[in-house]
Amino acid sequence: METNNQYLHEVAVTAIVVKDGKYLITRRSPNKKRFPGMWTVPGGKMETSDYLKLPKDTEFYWYNVLERTLRREVKEEVGIDINNIEYITSLATVHADGSPSLVISCVADYVSGEINLQIEENDQFAWISIEEAKNYKLLDGIYDELVMAENKRKGKKTEWHRFD
Repeated sequence: METNNQYLHEVAVTAIVVKDGKYLITRRSPNKKRFPGMWTVPGGKMETSDYLKLPKDTEFYWYNVLERTLRREVKEEVGIDINNIEYITSLATVHADGSPSLVISCVADYVSGEINLQIEENDQFAWISIEEAKNYKLLDGIYDELVMAENKRKGKKTEWHRFD
């Protein structure tokens, strides 16, 4: 179904997960429609079920919906628990199928669990440093997000741009 509603977007949220100073990256399965075989960070699309079945936090709103979605997606995709979710940046695109997409990129701390990949989503993972990130075929923009996460951990705020 095609729509001309300029306000409808897929909303996705991603996590740059930090553990012992390293960052978790995953390789998208080769059968994925979007970006097959590329390295990225875990995350996924927000679904209305992430909040509709829950009681509202105030008279009109559900709060922490992105955080709840991100915890669910990371647990489903890679099998670990995260906390201390903080905003890094946002990005938007219109995919080849015409779907507009908004992605909210966050950084989060690893809490517990062993990596257990959901193979239809990702087929490999690695815990890497910023220097090691350059050795992976990362989805364009992810390296720069990793640098932003590293800067944030050092108390330096940055907006997205190309980092060399």
